[in-house]
Amino acid sequence: MIYLDYNATTPIEPRVKEEIVKTLQEFGNPSSSHEYGKKAKQIIESARAKVAKLIDADPEEIIFTSGGTESNNLAIFGRALCFERGHIITSQIEHPSVFNTCRQLARMGYEVTFLPVSSSGMIEPDDVKRAIRMDTVLVTIMHSNNETGVIQPIREIAEILMEKEIPFHTDCAQSIGKVRVSVKELKVSMLTLAGHKFYAPKGIGALYLRKDFFIKPLLFGASHEKGLRPGTENTPYIAGLGKAAEIISVEFDTITEHLKHVTEFLLKGLIELPGIKHNGAEAPRLPNTINVSIKGIIADEFIERLSKRVAISAGSACHAGIRKPSHVLLSMGLSEEEALSSIRISTGKFTTPQEVMEAIEIIKQELKRIYTLRS
Repeated sequence: MIYLDYNATTPIEPRVKEEIVKTLQEFGNPSSSHEYGKKAKQIIESARAKVAKLIDADPEEIIFTSGGTESNNLAIFGRALCFERGHIITSQIEHPSVFNTCRQLARMGYEVTFLPVSSSGMIEPDDVKRAIRMDTVLVTIMHSNNETGVIQPIREIAEILMEKEIPFHTDCAQSIGKVRVSVKELKVSMLTLAGHKFYAPKGIGALYLRKDFFIKPLLFGASHEKGLRPGTENTPYIAGLGKAAEIISVEFDTITEHLKHVTEFLLKGLIELPGIKHNGAEAPRLPNTINVSIKGIIADEFIERLSKRVAISAGSACHAGIRKPSHVLLSMGLSEEEALSSIRISTGKFTTPQEVMEAIEIIKQELKRIYTLRS
């Protein structure tokens, strides 16, 4: 079985697993003042420093959460609830944890502008500038798209917003470990990380919150994580997140060169097949992500035919099992037929050239069977 769905989730790195297993033995509550508690607290703060280093932040700016969805909700709701009403700017291609959060705020009386994208999947900074109003309280735009891999001009947008003193949140879940991310360079107020996108477990993530920026909590309890995420910390998984961040920091160049190599090899093999359209081809993209429409197929049916040999997906994993065209691809101007025929293939650090060769051949042979049956 060949795994090519790293954007959905990554395997746990063996060294991360070792760190978690080791930390499971440290059962102290990090809030306790005795030695058991102090040891757990030290583990958490060490991990906080490692995550901060990965994105060029200060440790005090890292808030641990249960993952990308919670981080996105905390950032967006946490900012919006500082105001009784207000205007929020986002895009039409956001992950559901941003898109649906903004839709919920619209139902609550906030006004939300959903910006369009170009045919290549890019948001125009000038569109952001034109959408700004006197009552705009937040802009939230993803760093890279989970379906197409297209990277957005976050720095350019941030510079526009800084002039207006408007806070900026970016969902960076798909970018960490694939491209360099620095909050100092991006100049954002908040940034989302999800552990299971860079070889840590599911159920752990973080929100970067600039030290001079204020949001309201969504949960209420004790003063954990600066009072923004109450509840006893998940020490083993936080340690695992820290280890994953440390590995990425040290091995970044090696990992990304490998991703580029195997993905370019894969793309070259795919585009030689008949009826292939590469979505987002003209935009800057993550080095591991390919999204293609294949004429004459239904993506979820095709993926099912491959499911015991090659693991790929139709758009976002969050939409798996639902025959509904991707809102991302429709926003890029694809027809409903093209969107329903689109597959996403995403490589990772454990993907080998041999697996890529085998996957291309399997896809090629399956397409041949489909076309032969229909002829």
